[in-house]
Amino acid sequence: MRHHGIGATRLAAVALALLPAPALAAGEAPGAGIGWANRLTWGVTAADARAANPDRWLDAQLASDDTSLPAPLAATVAQMRISREPLAQIVVAVDAQNRAAKALTDPAQREAARKAYQATLNAVADEARQRSVLRDLYAPDQLREQMTWFWFNHFNVQANKRDIRLMVGDYEQTLHAHAFGRFRDILEATLRHPAMLRYLDNDQNAVGRINENYAREIMELHSLGVGSGYSQQDVQELARILTGVGVSLRPEPPRLRPQWQPLYLRAGLFEFNPARHDFGDKHFLGHVIKGSGFGEVEQALDLIAAAPATAQHVATELATYFMGDAPPPALVARMAARFQRSHGDMAEVMRTMIRSREFAASTGRAFKDPAHYAISAVRLAYGDRVILNPMPIVGWLNRMGEGLYNHETPDGYPLDRAAWSGPGQMATRFDIARQIGGGSAGLFRRPGVADEAPAFPQVQNALYYDGLAATLGPPTRDALAQARSPQEWNALFLSSPEFMRR
Repeated sequence: MRHHGIGATRLAAVALALLPAPALAAGEAPGAGIGWANRLTWGVTAADARAANPDRWLDAQLASDDTSLPAPLAATVAQMRISREPLAQIVVAVDAQNRAAKALTDPAQREAARKAYQATLNAVADEARQRSVLRDLYAPDQLREQMTWFWFNHFNVQANKRDIRLMVGDYEQTLHAHAFGRFRDILEATLRHPAMLRYLDNDQNAVGRINENYAREIMELHSLGVGSGYSQQDVQELARILTGVGVSLRPEPPRLRPQWQPLYLRAGLFEFNPARHDFGDKHFLGHVIKGSGFGEVEQALDLIAAAPATAQHVATELATYFMGDAPPPALVARMAARFQRSHGDMAEVMRTMIRSREFAASTGRAFKDPAHYAISAVRLAYGDRVILNPMPIVGWLNRMGEGLYNHETPDGYPLDRAAWSGPGQMATRFDIARQIGGGSAGLFRRPGVADEAPAFPQVQNALYYDGLAATLGPPTRDALAQARSPQEWNALFLSSPEFMRR
């Protein structure tokens, strides 16, 4: 019997030889179905490539919030704690677990309780990671899922800080709901979320104890951008405006002076406590904001969202995410202009980008970051065959350095090719390609269940012959012709420079 195992050393050598393949020539791009699917979904499948009318598909995607999953997965997600319990209920219950652990006097019992608390935090975060991967793989609203990743990265929080592991799933849900809304609304939704307030320490920002962390990142990363003209005084004044905006796990409101009681706000874990607020007048972005409570925050967000620098910054980030390094300045300028004319309507900004000549010419050129690589490989390999265990994909993202909710600093993961195209990254991708191409890679093996794993996927299928083959250059065709087994062919295709781009 012929041995079909893949020689990892030989595979890596062949795949590395493919890397210098040239980019597509000017004006050369995959067909509309495959090109759009590779760029606007999490990876082309046969169903995506058959989209008859790209404009109609785009309209449907911009209007859709259909997160429905195949029946077995929908049932799995419905049983998750993050689906069954409201965020506030989860956080309050786990906080009580932590306080009970700290109150134990026996060292062994206290250590066991501490480990149990950490296990609970990890379990809740892992539920969010699994749900995120499953939606990227199978949800019909593929463009919204991509935008959710973009916004999470733009408004980044890191799960391992404090109790944010309990909150990231709900935070991601919030961004999903606002993905195509107005930027001003997205900005306030993140400001009101406890995950953001915990991550950037604004729950510790109070009159007399100013914390500038969140104010600085709102201006530097979330909106105006570095070098846009705001000053350190603007940062300080925004920090004063944000005093009292925080998080509360208490079931009852705080005791307040009578004049402050009407100004108190509470929604879930979000709290605006006027007793912690600086009511002095502020001079922010050339405007005087009178001390009034949370209304000051609303005024500041209005100014930030309406600033031309915000339109330019967000348009640049969005175009870079979808089109790759150095998006055309003329297109970014048109996107920014549309942002301002539409008062930050992100669906309209997206239309401006996607329907442009520059966007059409760029398909097949953007280098995939690890998330796009891993998800697109599984989508191509298995199509509508539903995986049972998303944790191998979560592990691959960790190995490639783009783990879900893991980026420590507020700037989010880098979007440029150079961050993800080094030799170490490529070696890891080749190994992942070998795992996916050569077998089920654990994707169909649930913990503790003896599931029957399917055979290795058939990547060389009708979709390949009907469209993908035409996108390959001669070096890749030659390498594929040398494959000694279907498994090796799969791994070589998933390691090819063409598959590394979208």
